[in-house]
Amino acid sequence: MIHVGGTNGKGSVCAIVANVLHRQGYRVGLYGSPHLQRINERICVNGAEISDKALDSLLDFVSSESRKHLADMDDIAPGEVPLTYFETMTAAAFLHFQRSEVDVAVIEVGLGGRLDATNLVNPVVTAITSIGLEHTEYLGPDIASIAGEKAGILKPGRPTVVGAVPRNAARVIRAIARDRDVPLYIFGEDFQALGTCRSFTWRGPASVHKNLTLGMRGGHQLYNAAVSIAIVDLLPVNLSCEPPAIAEGMSNTHVPGRLEWVAPDLLLDCAHNPEAAQTLAAYLRARPRPSRRTLIMGASSSKDIRGMGVVLAPQVDRVFTTACAHPRAMPPGEVAAALEGLSVPVMPAGHIEEALPMARALGGEVIVAGSIFLSGAVRDLLGLR
Repeated sequence: MIHVGGTNGKGSVCAIVANVLHRQGYRVGLYGSPHLQRINERICVNGAEISDKALDSLLDFVSSESRKHLADMDDIAPGEVPLTYFETMTAAAFLHFQRSEVDVAVIEVGLGGRLDATNLVNPVVTAITSIGLEHTEYLGPDIASIAGEKAGILKPGRPTVVGAVPRNAARVIRAIARDRDVPLYIFGEDFQALGTCRSFTWRGPASVHKNLTLGMRGGHQLYNAAVSIAIVDLLPVNLSCEPPAIAEGMSNTHVPGRLEWVAPDLLLDCAHNPEAAQTLAAYLRARPRPSRRTLIMGASSSKDIRGMGVVLAPQVDRVFTTACAHPRAMPPGEVAAALEGLSVPVMPAGHIEEALPMARALGGEVIVAGSIFLSGAVRDLLGLR
């Protein structure tokens, strides 16, 4: 097992690491969340999503077994459910990997870390990609509190890779690592990536990889690549990867919905917190400014909608607010109210089926952001898989 947590970047890191290991010839399981379009995306072996038949069978089995277990317990409160949705999916993923006889499973933390359902694993390497304000109602009100929850995945004696995190987050992680005798490998101290996504060099404690290329867009992916190679570099001998597999894994990893141009005028990004919005804004700022640029934004009520809007507004000419069919999606009018007073016009534009053609009819570039599920809904509308 390889266990990866963090605020942003953990999905990309998991995808890169899994691809590198697969290129080396290992049988690799990948468990991630949330899904973009299909629940099957969450559970993959060697890049292939779990089939509907296999998933249905596993979910039935997990639910049945958990109910049997619950019935045998004496101290269960009335109305208590056997397992949550995420716990059920996690159990199904682990069973699928066992039955598929994978050599290694790359596991993405769902939320936080310390209390996450995935935290029952005994990983050979752990990673924390980044730390930012998110899910404060569950993880705590500040960076230090969130770092403590994220660092709950550290296991005694098992090496942990830490990406570019704020200083107060690093202090918390270091303290927990000392208590648990965890060797830390920290970006900028123990490893680094120099160059650009088109050509970079990775340097670590015992190895150097040159002339690497990333298959994903955005300068932030260089940090994710650095963390990914550090994870691979720390794997035990029975999971070692040769330079060609690392190079191929880097250049051939593509994650849908992450700075993804699905048409010449249409960019999708899963940015759903202010830190991720900063990354998207930096990417847009570095591009030539078109005559028109429209942001289509939708989000759930738990997200910092205004924080994202303030970051992205300088890079666009107008904002259309929207919603997809997800049950947690805020109505377009409420999203617009949260963005009131931005430096650009904000207009509710109905559900995404209405908002998308309206925005594209204006010409220029259209940017879709604010929600993973919104990006998935646009891909569905365009018939992409």
